[in-house]
Amino acid sequence: MGLFCASTSTDASFSTRSSGDLLNSRSNSSNYAEDDDDAAANSSATAQDAAAPLADEEISRQGQILQELSKKVINMDELRKLASQGIPGGACIRSTVWKLLLGYLPVDRSRWPSALGKKRSQYKHFKDELLMNPSEIARRLGKASLDNHDPDRDQGYLSRSEISQGEHPLCLGQTSVWNQFFKDAEIIEQIDRDVLRTHPDIHFFSGDSPSAKSTQEALKNILIVFAKLNPGIRYVQGMNEILAPLFYVFKNDPDAENAAYAEADSFFCFVELLSSFRDNFVQQLDNSVMGIRATISRLSQLLKEHDEELWRHLEITSKVNPQFYAFRWITLLLSQEFNFSDSLRIWDTLLSDLDGPQETLLRVCCAMLIIVRRRLLAGDFTSNLKLLQNYPSTNIDHLLYVANKLRLTSS
Repeated sequence: MGLFCASTSTDASFSTRSSGDLLNSRSNSSNYAEDDDDAAANSSATAQDAAAPLADEEISRQGQILQELSKKVINMDELRKLASQGIPGGACIRSTVWKLLLGYLPVDRSRWPSALGKKRSQYKHFKDELLMNPSEIARRLGKASLDNHDPDRDQGYLSRSEISQGEHPLCLGQTSVWNQFFKDAEIIEQIDRDVLRTHPDIHFFSGDSPSAKSTQEALKNILIVFAKLNPGIRYVQGMNEILAPLFYVFKNDPDAENAAYAEADSFFCFVELLSSFRDNFVQQLDNSVMGIRATISRLSQLLKEHDEELWRHLEITSKVNPQFYAFRWITLLLSQEFNFSDSLRIWDTLLSDLDGPQETLLRVCCAMLIIVRRRLLAGDFTSNLKLLQNYPSTNIDHLLYVANKLRLTSS
């Protein structure tokens, strides 16, 4: 099967997008920067000054999104604009909006039932085919052999299922189902370990409760099916962290039927989302113009063009290689740098960008550097690396505001 063969109806482009226009001015960069003390004071003041209007704004935006979702044919440009500002109302709205933004749901609402039915049935087929133990495969083949057996051949002897060499557990042939099973075992063990480590501080994902165990089983199923369908990528450590927000949002959909099919819906949306970042997970491309190192270099260039003073201090004076901190930021889509609810808010903006999540992600990463620029400029290698690998709590609305400014002021 080809890479990402289970993608949604529209074919995803797997090549890395061009870097686009880089920022040619750094004169206003200090206006966006905040030191920790300033950030705390500014966030507090902003929260106090804008608490009531912000609530009104969210209520208004929630109503606008609901109105857009109620239309027979959804205007995606309008929905993207609204969603990029944050999706209020929790999973009630976010689940449906994310499915639309990822292309899983068609814009024509009348097609939703048939589209969902087809995809959910397809995922069930994937599970039935790919999660079957080789013993079960051999049993079914043996049963089929018995069903087609001519009783006259036995001449009184007891029937015995014929197991071919390729179906024997000791067979190491390339076409043996058992050989493939043993090859998959190492990846499955890695998936098991990573799933158990997913958000250990959130009961939805962690613990021994039936609901947590159910979540872990669903995440494991999705990642195994994905790995088997995409042998060119298989499973890469950290994919569980990208899958987790999708499954959380879809499983908490207030519609019981949608919640029941969260695993299937998460699988296809995970495939679609990962298609935008595919090259970051292909080790053979690490040093190519499309791999993760090239993406990190684009972040470095974006910072240099917008704030050369900060770039020079980080990379030349204090010698902080951006790979030391940006690798995790980019590959995990910032899912580990902020608390879970803030990560969901950032993803609202990432998924809403018509240019694709990658470009928005790089702008957000650049904004993360700019808003702590004063601390970075005053720091050395050790303090700066510690700061960026343990990013401080920040005002997410301000962070996204700065990231949007980078887009608006680009040449």
